[in-house]
Amino acid sequence: MSHKRVAILISGGGSNMLALLDSMVGDHPARPCLVLSNDPKAGGLARAAARGVPVAAVDHRPFKGDRAAFEAELLKPLEAAEPDIVCLAGFMRVLTGDFVSRFQGRMLNIHPSLLPKYTGLHTHARALEAGDAEHGCTVHEVTAVLDDGPILGQARVPVLDGDTPEALAARVLEQEHRLYPEVLRRFAEGRRDPVRLG
Repeated sequence: MSHKRVAILISGGGSNMLALLDSMVGDHPARPCLVLSNDPKAGGLARAAARGVPVAAVDHRPFKGDRAAFEAELLKPLEAAEPDIVCLAGFMRVLTGDFVSRFQGRMLNIHPSLLPKYTGLHTHARALEAGDAEHGCTVHEVTAVLDDGPILGQARVPVLDGDTPEALAARVLEQEHRLYPEVLRRFAEGRRDPVRLG
């Protein structure tokens, strides 16, 4: 059986990336081929390398906001790795439509809200401010529209009395680490039916 090749893009410590790496063993239909970051100092790079996964970094800062030039450099190690699936896992750069279209239908992202609620940043604080009874995370296919695209899975957590954004974020993150590997496995098997947890 030929495994699907998965590249994972990160910007920080890469806890979701590690959950994905740890899941791609045994009878899993996919294997990691690259962990790529926009920050050469991202903690996740060393953690991936320690697991024997190829790593690369393209620092976005010298490009001074020229996204097309940054993405052209980002594409070099990414396309060289020949991924079948690209997973964004805490990758904090907004990608252009041109970049996304190259991987249309095979690029996934995890977002810390129950989309379509709370696209963008500060999702946990916004859920608390709105008085929501539940919150959670979503894995979706990436399209040119930020935090849009077909939903492939969601995990829900109750909002508790006295929750802070940090406490809520920590509970959501636990679910992210369950949801993303489950969605990736099914996606690599060719399934698009949404996963529902919690």
